[in-house]
Amino acid sequence: MAEKIMKQRYAPVSIVLHWAMLLLITGGYACILLRGYFPRGSDLREGLKTWHFMLGLSVLLLAVIRIAARLLTARPPITPQPPAWQIQMSTGVHWALYAFMLVMPLLGWTILSAEEKTIPFYGLHLFPLVAPSKALATQVQEVHETIGTIGYFLIGLHAAAALLHHYYYKDDTLKRMLPGNRSA
Repeated sequence: MAEKIMKQRYAPVSIVLHWAMLLLITGGYACILLRGYFPRGSDLREGLKTWHFMLGLSVLLLAVIRIAARLLTARPPITPQPPAWQIQMSTGVHWALYAFMLVMPLLGWTILSAEEKTIPFYGLHLFPLVAPSKALATQVQEVHETIGTIGYFLIGLHAAAALLHHYYYKDDTLKRMLPGNRSA
C-alpha cells in the first residue's frame, strides 16, 4: 500500500523543495514590500533589502536543484487524467515558474553588481556578474520589477489551478504535492 501511495505522489525531495520555494518567494516579496514602510537608510529597511537579496539567491540555488529533481524523478499521473489542453497549460505554467525562479535572482544579482553593491549571501559576499553601470542597473531594475509583478499572477494562477482541480474537478492534482503520508 505504501508503494502505491508513493507512486501517486511526488518524490519527497520535490515536495519539500516545492513548499520551501513557496516560503522563500513569499519571504522575498514580503521583505521588499515591507521595506517601503521604513525610512531610507534605516537599519530595518537595509536589513529587509539584504534579506530580500539573500532569499532571492536562495531561490536561485534551490531552483537549480528543483529543476534537476523534476527532470530526474517521476511525476505521478493525475487521477483521473485531465484533458490534454490542461496538461499543456500546466506544463507551460510550471516552466514559466521555473524561469521566474531562475531569472529574478539573476536580475537582482545583476542590479547589485551594476550598482557596485555587495552581493550578500548569509555571511558571504558573492562576485559581481557585470561591470558597474548605473544605466544598466536602472534598465535591469525595471525588468526585475515587471517580472516581479508577473510573478504574482503566475503564482496565483498555479495556486488557483491546484484548488480548482481539488475542489471542482475532484482529482488528485493537489494531493500529489501535499506533505505527509496522504493517500491519493
